[in-house]
Amino acid sequence: MTDRRQALTPDALAMMDTIARTGSFAAAARELGKVPSALTYSVRQLEDALDVLLFDRSSRQAQLTAAGRELLFEGRRLLQEMDAVANRVRRVASGWETQLSISVEDILSMPTVFELVQAFCEVRDGLGSTSTSTSSSEAGPATRLRLRTDVLAGTWEALVSGQADLAIGVSDEHPNPGGIELRPLGEVPFVYCMAPHHALAQVEGVLNDAQLVHHRAVAVADTAQRTTPMTVNLLPGQDVLTVPSMRAKLEALLRNLGCGYVPEPLARPHLAAGHLVSRPTARGPFGARLHYAWRAERGDPGAMGLGRALQWWLQQLESPTTRRALLERHAGPLD
Repeated sequence: MTDRRQALTPDALAMMDTIARTGSFAAAARELGKVPSALTYSVRQLEDALDVLLFDRSSRQAQLTAAGRELLFEGRRLLQEMDAVANRVRRVASGWETQLSISVEDILSMPTVFELVQAFCEVRDGLGSTSTSTSSSEAGPATRLRLRTDVLAGTWEALVSGQADLAIGVSDEHPNPGGIELRPLGEVPFVYCMAPHHALAQVEGVLNDAQLVHHRAVAVADTAQRTTPMTVNLLPGQDVLTVPSMRAKLEALLRNLGCGYVPEPLARPHLAAGHLVSRPTARGPFGARLHYAWRAERGDPGAMGLGRALQWWLQQLESPTTRRALLERHAGPLD
């Protein structure tokens, strides 16, 4: 048992993760700055200590065995827990996180997000005042913000995998592994849109699936890498143009490259200007119920034990005005 514990080091777990992620020993060796033979030797040492085969040697690729997949899954979880422990220790010492990572769902208002970023930086640097920071002398060390945009299941995955400390705009349909706090953000209505000279724009009445399937759909790619990506309102056999963001989807619709559902607040100015038209579909009204979520400290109710930076963001998200702006206010100087 002691030998097994000594073999399961953070470096060994990180090595397994790198090999699985890159797909080969050679690619993993390049990323880790090692020669392939040294990496192969390290894997064999780990296999000997655990008395299992972690990789299928009959494949030219780094193909995991069932035991290897289990070690990879649990190893990633352990590495996330180690990072969480280190972060908690730092927070005990200073109260402020060294870094706060925030995943924002792509359909939300980026002008509002950056207004929050600006307000946070002012408070953090002692230029503003809230209940969590009252003077420049009490301002914590500079918390580095790391913003990312994700789509559909990718936002939830970023939080659960430890890539984000706060996720804004997640669905409540994902299984909660435990330790995740979820609060409602609101609902975003979607409208089915196309350019005014698109063939479907000339059709009267409600559009059904038999009509839609013959026309190219524009879809935003789910950013999830490890969990099953989500697809929404795509029909079997339908031609699909996949784009990286909702704003790219909007651009494709304006150029008559297809049709599809768009958040009504984002489409609103283009509908008013006549650059897009909307049509009802047999699927009826469609909306996305969104939430914000964060990893709660074990044994600590509410926000107790959370870093001051995360507390500040959660405090802002308690405001109905802020939540409504994130859902609806897409027009602004940053658009």
